[in-house]
Amino acid sequence: MNYLSTRALSTNKADRKKFCDILLEGLAPDGGLYLPEHYPQLDEAALARLRSTWASQGYAALAFEILSLYIDDIPAADLKALCEKTYTEAVYGTPQIVPLKKLDDAISLQALSNGPTLAFKDMAMQLLGNLFEYQLARKGEELNIFGATSGDTGSAAEYAMRGKKGVRVFMTSPAGRMSPFQQAQMFSLMDENIHNIAIEGVFDDCQDLVKAVSNDLEFKARYKIGTVNSINWARLLAQVVYYFAGYFQATAANSQQVSFTVPSGNFGNVCAGHVARMMGLPIDKLVVATNENDVLDEFFRTGAYRVRGSADTHETSSPSMDISKASNFERFVFDLIGRDGAKNKDLFDTQLKAQGMFDLGHDPAFAQAAARYGFASGRSTHADRLATIQDVYRKHGVMIDTHTADGVKVAREHLTPGVPMIVLETALPIKFAGTIVEALGMEPDRPAKFIGIEALPKRVVNLPADVAQVKAYIAQHS
Repeated sequence: MNYLSTRALSTNKADRKKFCDILLEGLAPDGGLYLPEHYPQLDEAALARLRSTWASQGYAALAFEILSLYIDDIPAADLKALCEKTYTEAVYGTPQIVPLKKLDDAISLQALSNGPTLAFKDMAMQLLGNLFEYQLARKGEELNIFGATSGDTGSAAEYAMRGKKGVRVFMTSPAGRMSPFQQAQMFSLMDENIHNIAIEGVFDDCQDLVKAVSNDLEFKARYKIGTVNSINWARLLAQVVYYFAGYFQATAANSQQVSFTVPSGNFGNVCAGHVARMMGLPIDKLVVATNENDVLDEFFRTGAYRVRGSADTHETSSPSMDISKASNFERFVFDLIGRDGAKNKDLFDTQLKAQGMFDLGHDPAFAQAAARYGFASGRSTHADRLATIQDVYRKHGVMIDTHTADGVKVAREHLTPGVPMIVLETALPIKFAGTIVEALGMEPDRPAKFIGIEALPKRVVNLPADVAQVKAYIAQHS
């Protein structure tokens, strides 16, 4: 399997790379994102084998089978061992790793938040940590991970990488914009290889810093800069696995379809669903649920992708989705427009920079998007969040976090009779306790290891959204 950039010219085959070549990278040198040259196609027999693997051997074996379709430069025995090391009942608290929790006859929740930091980001990040350590040891190299987080990516990355040999993490986050629990999870880590940088601004400012550093090829090479944001293909690939696990749990036969609703800000989580669907997983709809920062909902309704500036990015009670520039979205658009790298570069590198938007509303490709790719979307507000949290708790005795509430609210608007709807649970309620108390008048359960975390000493540096100052900090601590 070879990989190409979403801005690659179809005639230029010289820039194709193998999986391990892109594992430690973020953006491609041309500013695009990596995708496989093709998506492996699964026929009925292949799906049947994967269902049997899931049923008889579990999640780690399923992960190995799917990852093997995309990774041919890590020995099979090593890749299998990495999957078995990552996806264990000891780490995730359940043998299924990602069990389904049925709310009613129409909707189930897929529990993706049983990992070390109580958020779905652990599902990929734990594997990424092990892959990084494996590959760095194989090459005798070190890596400086530079990332941005709106809340969950940062803690998941830091918990996955803490103590790993040859790895340092420099994680930016928007100052004061995460929940107190999220801040405490990250800033209380005292490991020498973990560096937290609070940026004056919003998440998109942090994300812009990551892209700016990634685009400085000289600095990137000198300081061995890599990324764990969802622009990293390996992380997105790991997320593809739980769509298969959810499908197999919700159906009895591969002739059935399911739909997924995904709370989304950066488009990484739902992009993994797009990859699974392109491979042949029988997905009817992929429903994108946004909060008040509804850039993605606007696109799927109108064809216009219009990013917002910092001043127009709302601070909400589902803060991990307070994103107005979806960095993973370029991967889907690349597929949507027929994998035309030159056109994609014009959209993202020219039109978006010059006008702050591009519009595919009149493009025939967009007119076919829902039918060809299954996408639908919806929007949720703070009032919707409270009402949904209250309703789910009253009817089902289940407490859900604010982002999952956005998902449930939007999922209810896109049900199809006879097609199970799976809502991806993105975090546990304790991470957003203030809103849970507002909705239900009670504190959510807190795992014992996180009791008193907000009172722990914190280790964080504050910097402006200035590329030069951030580069200087990385250079000083590398």
